[in-house]
Amino acid sequence: MDLNPSIISHVSIGTNDFARSIAFYDRVLPTLGCQRLIEHPIAIGYGKKYAEFWVHTPFDGQPATVGNGTHVGFIAPTKESVHAFYDAALAAGGVDDGAPSARPHYGEPYYGCFIRDPDGHKVEAAYWNDVE
Repeated sequence: MDLNPSIISHVSIGTNDFARSIAFYDRVLPTLGCQRLIEHPIAIGYGKKYAEFWVHTPFDGQPATVGNGTHVGFIAPTKESVHAFYDAALAAGGVDDGAPSARPHYGEPYYGCFIRDPDGHKVEAAYWNDVE
């Protein structure tokens, strides 16, 4: 019996400045209850229980590039954590790509934000509450 409700094992993003990227995610992901779970010389895995989000230098030695039309969406436990994520991301060198707000066109329960990390990857923190 499979007890893991996730459909994705993990997501990996590449970086051209490993130290800068790790410093960014070390500061931002704890706002959502995530932490470093696995460390390798060129890769760090973050999560709550499992390493579901990885930051690494490209294994082929080529420069990392940003995917056009792709982003990573993190689950936020509260609206306040969306704001904490956004504020921490901006303070750590991220760029605003959509301030925290409701976006009813995504669904009435949605509240989130978008930022660009120091490598230009689009990341989102989203709170979904269908009780409010």
